[in-house]
Amino acid sequence: MDTTSRILMFLEVVEQGSFAKVAELRNIDRSVVSKQMNKLEDDLGVRLLNRSTRSFSLTAAGSEMLKKAKELRDLLGETLTIAQNYHTEPKGLLKITSSTIIGKRYILPVLIEFQQRFPQVQVEMRLEDRLVDVVGEGYDLAFRVGPPRDSSLISRAIARNRMLIVAAPKFLQTYGEPKNMQELAKLPAATYASDGLRISELPYFDDKGNDTTIDINSVFRANDGDVLIAKAVSGTAYCAVPAFAINDEVKSGALKPILTHIKLPDYHTVQAVYPHRGLPVRTQLFLEAVRDYIGKGIPCWEKNIPGFENMYGFEVRDASPIGRWTA
Repeated sequence: MDTTSRILMFLEVVEQGSFAKVAELRNIDRSVVSKQMNKLEDDLGVRLLNRSTRSFSLTAAGSEMLKKAKELRDLLGETLTIAQNYHTEPKGLLKITSSTIIGKRYILPVLIEFQQRFPQVQVEMRLEDRLVDVVGEGYDLAFRVGPPRDSSLISRAIARNRMLIVAAPKFLQTYGEPKNMQELAKLPAATYASDGLRISELPYFDDKGNDTTIDINSVFRANDGDVLIAKAVSGTAYCAVPAFAINDEVKSGALKPILTHIKLPDYHTVQAVYPHRGLPVRTQLFLEAVRDYIGKGIPCWEKNIPGFENMYGFEVRDASPIGRWTA
């Protein structure tokens, strides 16, 4: 018996309350259980149990080891579940929710290819920017910007997501290109607004590296990123957007990044959120497919913005100020 097996036996002893009960459950002699507990204490170099002829109690070290033993049992159980899942063809219902623009641009293409590979998987996809109840509404995965507010949920970072400020050539011809944030504050802007979020200021870092903001002169508000981009393309407003909102508008020249010497904080990281560890194989494989599609280094949306790695003070970015931008 190795140390891991002895730790799990120690957990059984504590939960059953006696060596005899563990021996009976395992169909072994009581002396074997006692011998293995002695061996575990020798391996660890600490006493775990204070024994008497009829009972035992945990030492301080034993109490700490009990916590770790429970964690070990849970981890082994999850590992076995994942391994067993991979022995079977993915099938069943995969229920996903995502913020609208991320879902349309980056999740849907993966879903289409995924179902071609695994036709026994059915998919239900809901696109909405509200924060859904992942557990209560029965979702397997939620793709969101920023960490979950429910601390009981598991979250996994999928990709970084930087900010930029864009305007159409027509807009710059009409108003002139701003040279600093104070000039930008006077210009008409298109901003995001929904029931839970209304953007009214733009965070940035000043010349001394201090976190500060300007008030935005918003003349147009919408709860959809594509609509904000379309408004900017029209040349009647600029907008500050997360990089994932850009499709080919910068490459085509329909929009131009402005004030690129200004240091902007990141938009919140794109996260995958799910209710528990030990994901079914269909969920695990799909999550990996999404990560492969978006990219595990430079996210695919940054590749839509030529020269973006040299804009907005990339090397000094700090994600902390953007609680203001939670979506």
